[in-house]
Amino acid sequence: MNLRSSNKILAQAAIILFFFWVIALILLTRPLLNNQQSEVSNDVLQRLSKAVSELESLKVRNQELQWILTNFSHEAQSGKINENVVERLRSTLEDKIRVPISFGGLEKKLTDGPSKEYEVKRRAIYRGVQEIWYFVQQELEKLKKKGHDQNAPELASLIQEILNSGKEHEIVLLNDLQELSSMEGHDAWRTTESRALSDLVQRRLHYLQNPVDCSKARKLVCNLNKSCGYGCQIHHAAYCFIMAYATKRTLILNSKKWRYHRGGWEKVFLPLSDTCTDPSGLDRSNWPGTNETQVIELPIVDMLSPRPPFLPLAIPRDLSDRMIRLHGDPQVWWIGQFMKYLLRYQPETQKMLDQAKEKMNFKMPVVGVHVRRTDKVGTEAAFHSIDEYMLFVADFFNKLEMKEKVPVRRVYLASDDPSVLPEAKKKYPDYEFLGDVSIAKGAAVATRYTDSSLRGILVDIHMLAHSDHLVCTFSSQVCRLAYEIMQTLHPDASSKFKSLDDIYYYGGQGPHQQTAIYSHKGHRTGEISMEVGDVLGIAGNHWDGYSKGINERTKQSGLYPSFKAVDKYNIVDFPVYSEVAVAA
Repeated sequence: MNLRSSNKILAQAAIILFFFWVIALILLTRPLLNNQQSEVSNDVLQRLSKAVSELESLKVRNQELQWILTNFSHEAQSGKINENVVERLRSTLEDKIRVPISFGGLEKKLTDGPSKEYEVKRRAIYRGVQEIWYFVQQELEKLKKKGHDQNAPELASLIQEILNSGKEHEIVLLNDLQELSSMEGHDAWRTTESRALSDLVQRRLHYLQNPVDCSKARKLVCNLNKSCGYGCQIHHAAYCFIMAYATKRTLILNSKKWRYHRGGWEKVFLPLSDTCTDPSGLDRSNWPGTNETQVIELPIVDMLSPRPPFLPLAIPRDLSDRMIRLHGDPQVWWIGQFMKYLLRYQPETQKMLDQAKEKMNFKMPVVGVHVRRTDKVGTEAAFHSIDEYMLFVADFFNKLEMKEKVPVRRVYLASDDPSVLPEAKKKYPDYEFLGDVSIAKGAAVATRYTDSSLRGILVDIHMLAHSDHLVCTFSSQVCRLAYEIMQTLHPDASSKFKSLDDIYYYGGQGPHQQTAIYSHKGHRTGEISMEVGDVLGIAGNHWDGYSKGINERTKQSGLYPSFKAVDKYNIVDFPVYSEVAVAA
């Protein structure tokens, strides 16, 4: 609730107090005005006595109302007003004065939450502050380097002071924006809507996966064993699940002799179905088959042909408005919902994770850092030193310390390189590092497909996803998987990350496009021009104020200012699952 709304409520309550004061005044003065005689009659004395009694009663009620309004005012000023507080105030006032009270539909306005346009704009402002700092910081760093190169240390020192001061300005602005968001009174709606929307998707998936008669159900068969690492295989399973949802077919996940556990998927996670795990049917076909084909076998996404429109990063039309209103990256939220259903742990797995968490004393606040090395470096990703990661870890804690005391700067550090954790502990003694070198050793290519390696990767991803902030490289499947799971733990965790390389993507995804919301004339080397409404195929964000992509109208490829474009969501017609009721 904003301050204007809270002041309106306080004003209404004050009017109620004034109303009672006027009544008391009339009771006191009316007999005196009507009496023209010099002596006060017994009737007047009785009226005065009664008025005094009423005043005493009003005094008690006034004190009670003042206490209520004082407490309500404190809540209003602290930004903690929501529909529950408003209802509590209304019912308390009614109980005290015995008069029905309405706050003009304010309770319903709070329950309905903010508009989609408001939420989108609020998040755009937050990202805009980040983007302008990326740009200013990069330009100042160039000037500082020039100062060093030209033997002008005083200039370089001055620029560094400006950088330090500018960073503080950015931190304060971002904190203020987050605080303002909480003060609006919509946090309760965001939490409620997040749960309701997630619950709807989970119930749809449960319906899909548990047909009444498995022998007659239409099925989509997916082989889990793709020749790649754990993160890649989980993303493969999620791709299969999305395809099953989009074609309204029960997913049969074939995990026999799974490379990560010979016992199969169900030894680690709960079964995807309680009623239907049999892949057989009257007829079967490879993708795409026909609508009447009972069993369709799905290839890996790299071999999929024809490619349907509902591959990631597509989102369902019937839920798109709610998703865009709720979340800063609805495409990731949507994928996270499939991860939420897929990765439901067996009790033994959950127990193992809980014990690992307790043993390492995993507490908030904590930043999750994932350093991917080994087979990725030099092929799919560049080398990044631990110092590059820790720069953004420091940013997180500096930002947090502007608002509250941080007793320990805690970092959960995951890596497939055993040397990273000891190096970090040595270089950054002011931080408390959580992690396990043995997990890093097990993540090596030679020992990746073992039981101990599986336990290690499960622990790493679980801790990374449950961190307050994630610093990693989105070129890594593990990093993206942790980020996807993180979205299921918060109403909106889309900004709780820093990637040192790529923007978020999904392997085998459809086109990732943006729309230009401001025109731009390229004036630097490598820049492209664009007009409002141009569709841009984005290849990446350089985190320096510029993104790289292609203008699909002009076919120019190059850099453009990141703040001048927004994501163009691929909204597609998925089944609406009318059999599953939408909760009231």
